[in-house]
Amino acid sequence: MFKEILKDAEERMQKTVDAFVRDLTGMRAGRAHPALLEKVSVDYYGAATPLSHLASISAPEPRVLVVQPFDKGAAASIEKAIMKADLGVSVRVDGALLRVNVPTLTEERRRDLVRQLKRQLEDAKVAVRNIRRDAVESLKKAQKNGSITEDEERRGQADIQRMTDQHIKELDGVAESREKDIMTP
Repeated sequence: MFKEILKDAEERMQKTVDAFVRDLTGMRAGRAHPALLEKVSVDYYGAATPLSHLASISAPEPRVLVVQPFDKGAAASIEKAIMKADLGVSVRVDGALLRVNVPTLTEERRRDLVRQLKRQLEDAKVAVRNIRRDAVESLKKAQKNGSITEDEERRGQADIQRMTDQHIKELDGVAESREKDIMTP
């Protein structure tokens, strides 16, 4: 019971960190990155389809993404979807390819992105703390019903706090790295 509670808390905290990292990859920085178009959904023959299922996306230059549709007939739909996503990019159709130009960010837009990053960071930290709270409550219930001893409960609380501190430190490191990336012109 004791180890199950700790393992569950560890897994949930790691999933929170992974989700935070995944969310940040889609956040626009100064450079073009294929993850920028990851959340774009294209209306393809009446069905909302992720862009990555319809085309290959590459970044041959620091400010340009090249989208190569698998079906050349989908180019117009893809162009429309990218423009509708309001990512602050311009799209140019070049035969069967789409060239997505990623302009440099203004200082004001960089600050807005950093504020957004900090909000997401705080939300992730709150999620990790909520997992800690749930795990500590589970330990207390297990101790009350006799599944674990009082010593195991105290040791479990200390372990959970260590896990929480470790995951929050990891979140801070990821956010700091991404903030530097955003603020670098």
